[in-house]
Amino acid sequence: MNRRAFLTTMAGGVLAVPLDAEAQSVGKVWRIGFLGPGSAEGYTDLLQGLRTRLRELGYLEGTIVFEYRFAEDKYDRLPGLAAELVRSKVDVVLAHASPAVRAAQQATSIIPIVMMSAGDPVGTGFVASLARPVNGTKLRISP
Repeated sequence: MNRRAFLTTMAGGVLAVPLDAEAQSVGKVWRIGFLGPGSAEGYTDLLQGLRTRLRELGYLEGTIVFEYRFAEDKYDRLPGLAAELVRSKVDVVLAHASPAVRAAQQATSIIPIVMMSAGDPVGTGFVASLARPVNGTKLRISP
């Protein structure tokens, strides 16, 4: 399994667990924000794989809306793009690479952030420990 497929499967699994119970009973449309330091073209395969996996898990178009923000390799744009995602009231942020994770963490302490290719989350200070990655808080996505 290549790295991209692995990351896509992991992100899909992380998203599917908290969404499953609520998505079916309430009919909520989940808003997923994606924050990437690169260009849209660089994420085509990864994002298509994520959408495919979510579809396989039962999340069809219309139950999930994606908000994409790409910094186009201008890392100084990441904080503003992360703030846009927060203002658009996404339910979760998928942040690709450490600079995007840092920008997302600075933009919100309430919205869950899924780290993708962020290196060592403990060493970078993104989480306190792998045993309690959200610093002891319990994540709950509610309608």
